[in-house]
Amino acid sequence: MPILLVKSELSGCGSLTPPLRNFYPNYSSQEYLRLKMCFRGLRGVSEVRGGSKMLIEIRELEVHAVDFDEQIAPGVIDFGSEIQQKNKISTAGRAQLVQEHHGKHQLINDIRMVGDFSTKVELLCARCLDPITRDVANNFDLLYRPLGADAGKEELSVTAAEAEVSYYQGEGLVLEDVLREQVLLALPLKAICRDDCKGLCPHCGKNLNLEQCNCAEPFDDPRWSALKDIKEKLQH
Repeated sequence: MPILLVKSELSGCGSLTPPLRNFYPNYSSQEYLRLKMCFRGLRGVSEVRGGSKMLIEIRELEVHAVDFDEQIAPGVIDFGSEIQQKNKISTAGRAQLVQEHHGKHQLINDIRMVGDFSTKVELLCARCLDPITRDVANNFDLLYRPLGADAGKEELSVTAAEAEVSYYQGEGLVLEDVLREQVLLALPLKAICRDDCKGLCPHCGKNLNLEQCNCAEPFDDPRWSALKDIKEKLQH
């Protein structure tokens, strides 16, 4: 396992730290890992539309840790066409340099991001497509390596801890890009407006929560009748 050195603000020298396995939440579901890999592919492509960005630079982290306490207005971060940020994103935390030995001579600069965020977003119900509002808040404890630092390594199975390691390009990391990823990961895969949402009619597309359509019930295939009987027995 690589040896990690955390830059000390008091002494100016490196000190050994415990293994990083306790840094990460125990997320190991297939859905989470799939999403994480998708968003990791966005690294290096900023989704911040305009205004000032908070760039956390390696050269500053080499001198001292960087604390942040920011309010990010709606419209600054692009969450896509189906997600609208309704309130400011409130976020606070600390960025710290972590020096990691790769082999005997190579020393790379990782960035550890620890903090929290909260906001309110509007998204579409997965059944009826009506807009719904959700409060989103979470803590994060993340490690970012320079892009290409793991190049040449043999392909290994992805563990939960490894899924929490992402990558940055250039001289540092944009805070808004970190928050975009974390907000998207905090949202449910399928949000619904209410538990008994009837959704849309698959034939005419009417919202069945608002009105009943006149579409005929689909003809039951007799080959599925045995399974239908089992389903009814389980429901009773």
